[in-house]
Amino acid sequence: MFNTDLPSRADLPTSEQLGRSTRRALLAAAAILVLVVLPAEYGIDPTRIGRVLGLTEMGEIKTQLAAEAAADAEATAVAAAPAAPTIDQAALTREIERAVAAALDARAALDVPEAAPAPAPAAPPVETVAAPAPRAAGRSDEIAITLVPGEGAEVKLVMAAGQTAAFAWTVEGGVANFDLHGDGGGQKITYEQGRGVPGAEGTLEAAFDGNHGWFWRNRGDAPITVILRTEGSYAELKRMI
Repeated sequence: MFNTDLPSRADLPTSEQLGRSTRRALLAAAAILVLVVLPAEYGIDPTRIGRVLGLTEMGEIKTQLAAEAAADAEATAVAAAPAAPTIDQAALTREIERAVAAALDARAALDVPEAAPAPAPAAPPVETVAAPAPRAAGRSDEIAITLVPGEGAEVKLVMAAGQTAAFAWTVEGGVANFDLHGDGGGQKITYEQGRGVPGAEGTLEAAFDGNHGWFWRNRGDAPITVILRTEGSYAELKRMI
């Protein structure tokens, strides 16, 4: 009835053998977790082997950039909240004074009739010439931001999808962590991240309509100055934080 021989009971692994294999697999998984996964993903290195292999620094960078991105998103949400309208007391006072003066003038005109003024001569027709349409051209900007230890700043370009801008930024007095990203219309994107960088340059192409730019943080012990220069097709450069 069968083309192959069934194994005999003696050929099957015993419960003790299965238990030993299971324990070995669990020990191997625990070793991989402690020696590789924890240092590389979370910067946790209880055995110090991850730092020798360079995995711990990778995990620390991931953890730090994730925390800075969360702080950046929270600060952007607070900055985007609409401010409460304020009342210009001086302007309100001027409006009241003008209304009172107009009422007094109207009453005086009713009490003392005046001669009707002679009609002014008709002005000659003015030939209107259409102004030339403005040329589409790029713009350039430069901004310098000083950051004390632990402080962060964010600068973004207002860009339409497909627009490009050349950029170059340098750090005077040290290095900085940075996150080049964009957001707008419910979309978000991360272009590049770095830790302990003295500067960078390149071309930024907007993936969608919105704000695209940089977040820097000073993780050193002394103040630094970040100098950003941009040139290209964008509507505005603005500091978010």
